[in-house]
Amino acid sequence: KNDYKQSEVGTPDYSDLFLDKYISVIEIANPMHSLWSDGRWNKLTMAHGCYWGKCTFCDISLDYIKLYEPIAAKTLVDRMEEMIAQTGENGFHFVDEAAPPALMRELALEILRRKLTVTWWTNIRFEKSFTRDLCLLLKASGCIAVSGGLEVASDRLLELIKKGVTLEQVAQVTRNFTESGIMVHAYLMYGYPTQTVQETVDSLEMVRQLFELGIIQSGFWHQFAMTAHSPVGMFPEEFGVIPIGLDEKALPLVGLDGLFANNDIQFKDKTGIDHDKFSFGLKKSLFNYMHGICFDYELQEWFDFKIPKTTIPSDYIVSCLEKEESFNTKPSAKIVWIGGKPLSEAFSKSKKGSSRQMLKLIFHNKRETIQISLDKDKAEWLVTTLESLSIFQNKNQTFAQLKTDFETHFEDFELFWFSKPMNTLKDFGLLVL
Repeated sequence: KNDYKQSEVGTPDYSDLFLDKYISVIEIANPMHSLWSDGRWNKLTMAHGCYWGKCTFCDISLDYIKLYEPIAAKTLVDRMEEMIAQTGENGFHFVDEAAPPALMRELALEILRRKLTVTWWTNIRFEKSFTRDLCLLLKASGCIAVSGGLEVASDRLLELIKKGVTLEQVAQVTRNFTESGIMVHAYLMYGYPTQTVQETVDSLEMVRQLFELGIIQSGFWHQFAMTAHSPVGMFPEEFGVIPIGLDEKALPLVGLDGLFANNDIQFKDKTGIDHDKFSFGLKKSLFNYMHGICFDYELQEWFDFKIPKTTIPSDYIVSCLEKEESFNTKPSAKIVWIGGKPLSEAFSKSKKGSSRQMLKLIFHNKRETIQISLDKDKAEWLVTTLESLSIFQNKNQTFAQLKTDFETHFEDFELFWFSKPMNTLKDFGLLVL
């Protein structure tokens, strides 16, 4: 028999569990561990498998990673509503290998359209598609945290891992999440094949800078483990590792006997480095960084053996964040308004004997009120346009269509779009997705 498709598996049924009788395990040290241990989360999957499916340490040859199958956002939110009715809980943990950004966007829009009040979090890849605006949308829909694999904070090793991200990209994406109010947890790795002592020290320095700038709030160091179904496990010679058994000989095809518990393979790294000895120092430093202290300590102070000085400039992550944002918006980008209808007040503005008719637009949400002032005709166009861009209209207007519409009435759309009043509005819910 074939496996059920993800769209056909239905909604998990928790109705006969004593959900109010389970104890809550509170972990203080790590914010993300605390989140997933304390309280209760309804578990759902956005997409089966991983849309990337290339990381060399991961079991990408197995169906649970290899077979990628997303679910429609409407189906997902239907399931969410069923589970809320069934459990009385409106917190959701999406247990994806890596939640796809496009599906997260559609999920967030659907949650907002249905006016659902939910809290949710998931596992992601630090893709450049997690722009500032997408993060603001996710936050508005109830997303409170994401966890993602930074792995080894070294561009050489990230390429070897085939992670598909760079450190600069990770810094910018984690900044986007943090500034929108979404907590970021990073999975960190040490002891990857061919990793040098210098790269371990430099990786720790990168992590120190990310925490000092506050763009990552939680993390955990994992020592690399070689598994039978990963590219490293299947082709160890390509990664400079030697599989070993108890008798120091190469193991047979471990893990291919149907016993998943036989998945880990013992190995020797051809570099001969003892990565175990870094474990305590890496974890101790991270424990302090997560508490916002000891950023001024020399890295050597975390280890009781001699380590080389870091080769990473102390302002490396700052320089990644200072790169100018491009003013080029894709013509096909969707423009969405997640705010409400503004109040308006007419007034006149006089300068050098001439008078201009103006409109003050006042916008409210649950937390704050903002106001912008524009020429009366442009303000009236904007109010009408925002109504058509509302998520409740579901018209999916593109940036190119918006520009064309503006320029049938006025001149120089770019000057208007990047003006101070419009930038204020973009912070309040006018999003480019």
